Amino acid sequence: MKNRMLSYLGLAMRSGKLVTGEEKVLAAIRSGEAKLVVLAEDASANARKKYIDKCSYYRIPLIECGTRCELGRCIGKESRVAVAVLDRGFAQLMLKCQGNPPEVKQFE
Repeated sequence: MKNRMLSYLGLAMRSGKLVTGEEKVLAAIRSGEAKLVVLAEDASANARKKYIDKCSYYRIPLIECGTRCELGRCIGKESRVAVAVLDRGFAQLMLKCQGNPPEVKQFE
């Protein structure tokens, strides 16, 4: 699932529906343009708190996926801590990747 999500990030970047860089991501969150924020799993505690707080305040979904290097590599850039997806369709596809695949059953 992680590989599929990283592939979607690459597609979003090539279609111009992705924002990278701390200031641009925060601006997209504040303006409501961001439909989803993807945070690196190895982000520092300060960065993690900043993005979690902003996303929860502005009610933007945030998911953690991959390392800094993996995020950067999938979008053709250097390492990235966070990226913002600006397209609702891409955001929905990526959020579906986070869920359990249909062949996995939950036991109670």
